[in-house]
Amino acid sequence: MRYLLFTNTPAHVHLFRNAIEELQARGHEVLVVARDYGCTLDLLSYYDIPHEVYGKLATNKYSLVRELPKHYWRILSLARQFEPDKILGIGAYAAHAGAVTGVPTVLITDSETTHLDHAISRPFVDAYLTPHTFGKDLGENHHVFRGFKECAYLHPDTYDPATDVREKLGVEDDEPYVLVRLNAFGSHHDVGHEGISPRKVGRLVEELSDRATVFVSNEAGEMDLAALPAQPFDLHPALLHDALAEADLLVADTQTMVTEAALLGTPAIRSNSFVGDGDMGNFVDLEQHGLIYNLREFDAVLQTAKQLLDDENTEEEWARKREQYLEDKVNLTDLIVDVATDPASLETLPTKLTYDQREQGAFA
Repeated sequence: MRYLLFTNTPAHVHLFRNAIEELQARGHEVLVVARDYGCTLDLLSYYDIPHEVYGKLATNKYSLVRELPKHYWRILSLARQFEPDKILGIGAYAAHAGAVTGVPTVLITDSETTHLDHAISRPFVDAYLTPHTFGKDLGENHHVFRGFKECAYLHPDTYDPATDVREKLGVEDDEPYVLVRLNAFGSHHDVGHEGISPRKVGRLVEELSDRATVFVSNEAGEMDLAALPAQPFDLHPALLHDALAEADLLVADTQTMVTEAALLGTPAIRSNSFVGDGDMGNFVDLEQHGLIYNLREFDAVLQTAKQLLDDENTEEEWARKREQYLEDKVNLTDLIVDVATDPASLETLPTKLTYDQREQGAFA
């Protein structure tokens, strides 16, 4: 069979890379259509994934509007040329490619806040797959799995950490370090939202640097760290998860890396304007299980970060909580491959409605 997959962001490369490898090993033909955004192309090259670029996106909020017509023209041209048997992706690009080619399309999504994307995708989607924590019903074709999209590459069955990442970072075996990850807030679903300001980042680095080495990863580009006791995170982006697994703490105003930290057993603090009423279900669930902190106020971020670094039991406690949390979570790569190769596999998954009814009955 011929499979067309979409990678619009670096996270999408990780989501599908293991499934692509397995599909190819089974003799199927796979083509990825990719957006030149962040380190997406670097990751595709690193993992030797066949791909065609459909367009570029800068990290500002207006880039997508300017580039959208060119993106669609290129995507629809590639889809017609490739003649896929099935399409897998994240959002509207994949859905509309499926509509044009007339082939089954399956979307994986974990963000309840992308309302416009859901509205323009749903009429053309054969199935949605979402985490069990997803707080929105996308209709009768909405199926639920226990876990997160990050379980496709960080589930214990799939993730094999590198052992030399500390050497690459230049830190000693017993040297604590913190990763600070800053979002560009350039996607359409980020409009009107904000994260940790540069001034607060400076204060964060100053106050944590006497407890740990601090590395800063800034999605929007290079950040001037000359006046701060911090280092840029300058390893290849494919090594970021290995560095995250070894870190003592993540402080971030982005989303995906916080979930990744939780699945790796690294304490994480998430601080942005999404935090609060109506927050995304995965972050609510991870906080309820004690794996992350969702903190909107910066003073609370500082206080919690210091407490976590000062507590000598933090590493052991998070390892235990991670192991317990992952006991019933799926290896999403296996599920993606099953759904791609066997349409009947969807019948084994509950719909959003039946899953919610079952959960409510369990606590009645």
